Amino acid sequence: MFLKPDYNLKSIYDIDLELLKSLGIKALLFDLDSTLMGSKTGYYTQETLDWLKKVKADFFVGVVSNNHNPMYMEKVRAVTDFPIVFEARKPDCKVASMFMKEYHLSPDTTAFVGDRPLTDVLCGKKLGCKTILVDSITADTEKTIVRFARILERCFIRK
Repeated sequence: MFLKPDYNLKSIYDIDLELLKSLGIKALLFDLDSTLMGSKTGYYTQETLDWLKKVKADFFVGVVSNNHNPMYMEKVRAVTDFPIVFEARKPDCKVASMFMKEYHLSPDTTAFVGDRPLTDVLCGKKLGCKTILVDSITADTEKTIVRFARILERCFIRK
């Protein structure tokens, strides 16, 4: 099976917010680890916080994360001022779908953003959302084995 995200970008900072608005997108659902923050760090960089402030001016922002570590979830919730759901089990879309219903989000006005084609993009596609694949927010500092795994996973993307 091949996946084709609607947009394949270097980072979240490359998302064209004006284009999304012109397409009628009103909500952005993000993966957390490696998309908005370094994997399992539990904090946002100042650059990301500044960017999110800009995003939240025009869009509903939410996070759909597979993470299931209770201590980590607590740490992230303490630094997050927008809705977040953990234990999503992506690419299964049941939890993400319930999250969207809870916040009255429609798939045709929602974009799903993440760094993993086989979890984030697949989940977004199954939900009927626009999908945006980005590279890891810490791509420059990731271990070689992690980079290699990402390259392999991207073999499933149809350009």
